[in-house]
Amino acid sequence: MSSVIISGDTSGAITLSAPAVAGTNTATLPAATGTVMVSGNMPAFSAYPSTGQSFSNAVWTKVTLDSEEFDTNSNFSSSRFTPTVAGYYQVNGQVSFSFTSSFATCSIYKNGAAVRYGLTPTANANGVTTSTNAIIYLNGTTDYIEFYVYQAAGTQSLSAGSQNTYFQAGMIRTA
Repeated sequence: MSSVIISGDTSGAITLSAPAVAGTNTATLPAATGTVMVSGNMPAFSAYPSTGQSFSNAVWTKVTLDSEEFDTNSNFSSSRFTPTVAGYYQVNGQVSFSFTSSFATCSIYKNGAAVRYGLTPTANANGVTTSTNAIIYLNGTTDYIEFYVYQAAGTQSLSAGSQNTYFQAGMIRTA
């Protein structure tokens, strides 16, 4: 396997290595100034509640997400995602309730304020599930996102587990 090493002006180096397989591979760098992203520095997470959380009637409440499926850059903590890389993030959230008598909706909050609301479906015999998604710019220093729920059926508990209720985001492009 052959390599090319490019030394920095003051310290550090970049090593480009060809794979140890037959064939030709191409990596094309953009004709633009900026940071070239590789999978190792593109933050992403997926989190969910491990137990049911109780929600009061007709109040926006932050979802407690205490379990992680993954957190590639350790940017998710205390039910909040604060990425350290500026860019555009695909954000998804879903919440499920077992009640069948009313409705619920959800929202993505950025820096403490709602920026996207979810669908508000009518309950059916299986309960209520609502979701939302958006592409949101996060500055990589102070911006953060959280997941909130509103329901109007008395005090209710969400359906726990990653298949029922989740919040996730992944970088899709740098700033």
